[in-house]
Amino acid sequence: MAGTGTRNILRLFPRACTVRVKAPFPFSGALTLVLGVLVVIPNRTQAEPLSDDSTRCEALTDADLSGIQDAPTQVTNTRLAPATRTTPSYCLVEGYVVPQIGFELRLPSPGWNGKLLVVGSGGWGGFLYEDDCDRYLRRGYACIGSDTGHKGTGDDGLWASHNLQAQVDFGYRSVHVATLAGKSIVERYYTRAPQQSYFVGCSTGGYEGLVEAQHFPWDFDGIIAGAPDMDEADLAMRLVWNVRSFNSKSGQPAFSTSDIQVLHHAVLDACDMDDGVKDGVVGNPVSCRFDPGELRCGAARNSASCLTQLQIDAAVRIYTGASNSKGKSVSTRGLLPGSELSWIDKFSGRNGLSMLESAESFFRYMLYGVSPDWKARDFDFDRDYTRIGLAVLYNNTNPDLRKFKAAGGKLIVYQGGSDSVEVPGAILDYYTTAERTMGGRASAQEFFRFFVIPGMDHCTGGVGAYAIDYLTYLEDWVEQHKAPDVLLGAHVRDSYLATLPLSSRWQFLGTTPQARVLAGPWELEFPLKPDIPVAFTRPVYPYPLFAKFRGYGDPNDGANFGPVSP
Repeated sequence: MAGTGTRNILRLFPRACTVRVKAPFPFSGALTLVLGVLVVIPNRTQAEPLSDDSTRCEALTDADLSGIQDAPTQVTNTRLAPATRTTPSYCLVEGYVVPQIGFELRLPSPGWNGKLLVVGSGGWGGFLYEDDCDRYLRRGYACIGSDTGHKGTGDDGLWASHNLQAQVDFGYRSVHVATLAGKSIVERYYTRAPQQSYFVGCSTGGYEGLVEAQHFPWDFDGIIAGAPDMDEADLAMRLVWNVRSFNSKSGQPAFSTSDIQVLHHAVLDACDMDDGVKDGVVGNPVSCRFDPGELRCGAARNSASCLTQLQIDAAVRIYTGASNSKGKSVSTRGLLPGSELSWIDKFSGRNGLSMLESAESFFRYMLYGVSPDWKARDFDFDRDYTRIGLAVLYNNTNPDLRKFKAAGGKLIVYQGGSDSVEVPGAILDYYTTAERTMGGRASAQEFFRFFVIPGMDHCTGGVGAYAIDYLTYLEDWVEQHKAPDVLLGAHVRDSYLATLPLSSRWQFLGTTPQARVLAGPWELEFPLKPDIPVAFTRPVYPYPLFAKFRGYGDPNDGANFGPVSP
């Protein structure tokens, strides 16, 4: 009850009378009589005076931040979190940017590295990734994240129904104004502005990173945008296309697990050796040329090693991307060869249903004017793709990055080659368009590097060398002018991942070793500790280069690979 107003009154009347009483409700504190009004003051024993860090942290509660240009801010709560075995002490600041963008900011105290890091969100937003900042606190960063301007479950769009402000906040405003608030509070707390500001996000966070580079090129010195949603409306359409392509009209999956294995092994037969090593990873998935029609069942074929025409057509549609009934493309290229093993999980059953519901939620509520009764089966690929332009608030495909380059910004974008959530064809299309817009590859790569990670799933995990310390590469680029000509990735052994404790966000998966292996890559922190067991390493080069084994040495050692052009 002792809020901002109370503390201001007490500063004016320091000799106010304090009376200890037994209250009829549970609280620990004192009642203070100020101008005839009783207010509650929390207990603080004489033996435990506030430290300087506590004083500065508590003072943020009274800070008037309403004058932050474009981002009027209110701090609602602060507390000094003590150091734990895994986390340094920090000042936790909770608040909102007008009218409704909630944020949490963590200020390491002491041990600040002089920099601010902003973390992106996931799904359709609506919640805070509180744990994400902990790993950056351990690197000395002040770290802030927002709820994107609404409360939600991450895959629902009901919040957007007839709510233009929430749509604007999610579409492009939330990260920008939360960053302005974060910079202002950091400067107030440490009495100096951050030397550098970085953004790190994947999936929806990747979308947000590109929005920042395109719309607010002066916010960040460096941006990491992983597996970015490209044009949220078009992404929702691509999700509908893939789920409908994978399942028959009756709703039954076109592929069994054994059928998917047949398809995937055929892809490996065609493209596994492109990188010079037969390791179960398609090393150059963008250039992999594979025709599913070669698996068509015939009289001379064993039915266990072939596919029906229905299955072949489904695979072709998923690889090619959305088109109308005349075969004319209405979107970008689809999934890349090598991603097949995740199709059943993503496009059928519980997870497949979740992806479809997420897309349905977008069209129902986030694309203004669509009926709440709309179903994914109602999408007409001969007509409805022409309505995508209504979702202009959710677009991040402007390839003109001249202002970001002129501001000195650096951009690292990465995409998993086996990702079946984001549909890699979209970011490939964006990057090649940005190259042309920026005057060619050499000019674009002065500030923009794009990496395709072979065998990596959505954001991380998979059969490839998915564990990469992107932030250190970005820091080196921004602060030491050392461009990331190559990234070194590692594949952490499953036996180690199976022992990792998982944060609360993964509770829905359970606690089995299989669940830990699935979620473990998300829990890794960088740089990887030397004692973490690694099965193999691989270099990853800026697109379109890819890594190829030199023909000698240990193929599990990335040092024995070099860059080649497709």
